[in-house]
Amino acid sequence: MNAARAPIAELDHGAPVRRVAGFMRLLRTNGFRVGLGETRDASVIMASAIGLSPRRLREAFKALCCSTHSDWERFDQLFDSYFLGRGVKRAVRMTGASRDNRKPARRLGEAGSPEKNSPADRIESDAGQSVGSPADGPARRMSASPAEATQAKDLRRIVVPEEVALANALAQRLARSMRARLTRRERVRAKGRRLDLRRTIHSSVAKGGEPLDLVWRRRKPKPLRLVVLLDASGSMEPYTPFFIRFMHGVVDAFREAEAFLFHTRLVHIAAALRDRNVTRAIERLSLMAQGIGGGTRIGESLADFNTWHARRVIHSRTCVMIMSDGFDTGAPGVLAREMRRLRKRCKRIVWLNPMIGWRDYEPSARGMSEALPYVDLFAPAHNLESLAALEPYLARI
Repeated sequence: MNAARAPIAELDHGAPVRRVAGFMRLLRTNGFRVGLGETRDASVIMASAIGLSPRRLREAFKALCCSTHSDWERFDQLFDSYFLGRGVKRAVRMTGASRDNRKPARRLGEAGSPEKNSPADRIESDAGQSVGSPADGPARRMSASPAEATQAKDLRRIVVPEEVALANALAQRLARSMRARLTRRERVRAKGRRLDLRRTIHSSVAKGGEPLDLVWRRRKPKPLRLVVLLDASGSMEPYTPFFIRFMHGVVDAFREAEAFLFHTRLVHIAAALRDRNVTRAIERLSLMAQGIGGGTRIGESLADFNTWHARRVIHSRTCVMIMSDGFDTGAPGVLAREMRRLRKRCKRIVWLNPMIGWRDYEPSARGMSEALPYVDLFAPAHNLESLAALEPYLARI
């Protein structure tokens, strides 16, 4: 059967969700702004009857994932290289990775194993070679720079000092880039600092194509406040150092940001994280957060937050981001009550759980099951790439 006419289901021997996650990763590598929402919608499309036709699937994914003219022009080539194994050489060059610095990027699917490569690890340099193994399906093979490999690697497994330093730098850079894009809102104005070329051309059609009336754009302030609560208990210890670096970048980059750390009690750490010197900030943090690495009383910590801090730090466009594995040693029912109180105050609640990236994980812990009914987005946070995938979701708040 011709590959162009073969159903995607026959070409793909891996799980549809993992295949979609790998394709979304390829799009993000090539500059597409796709995140968790697009991945979820693409998985639904893949599982429907549309997934049986490469042509219909390409059209559906293209409409879902392309937000600019440049994305629209490049999408077909990326789709063909990933799902059909065509145009592989050019897809390699588009990633910007060096041919001499080629390492297979590791990525977890939504329920993947840290030890297994994803179905789309790298792209081989020759189009005539196989672009996948029988176990993985004919997935695209893409090269990865050290930074890309570090972003996709589970944070528990980053132990080499060079990788630790790189991961810390990437976490702070990610926070700064998120801040820059999330506040870059513009709207049409009679006077502004930028010419809106598309609307100017559109308005000139009625005047014979002469651009007599210029349309301008200027920045529209649209502040998003992030309130981050980090679980610093013993079960979160492998992830805590990297999340603290990410929180430092968030507080440093977002003028409207607050940060708290909790274990058996709640500690306000935004003042310490605003120190531009990361090492000094973490030293101050270690003095403040006595008892770090102990048990977790999420419900009681949220009760302190709701009672003493929520009124001050939460407004109508606040996203509360909780980074925790959900293991609560407090009294039953307290967490559910405090999550209900918090839900009434803020715009969105995002719960980031690093264990979602583990094989066969289910949110069966008592604390996690109590919190889930009040969570707007339950997402993985086992690597830096999963944090980057939050940006399109935050941009819609």
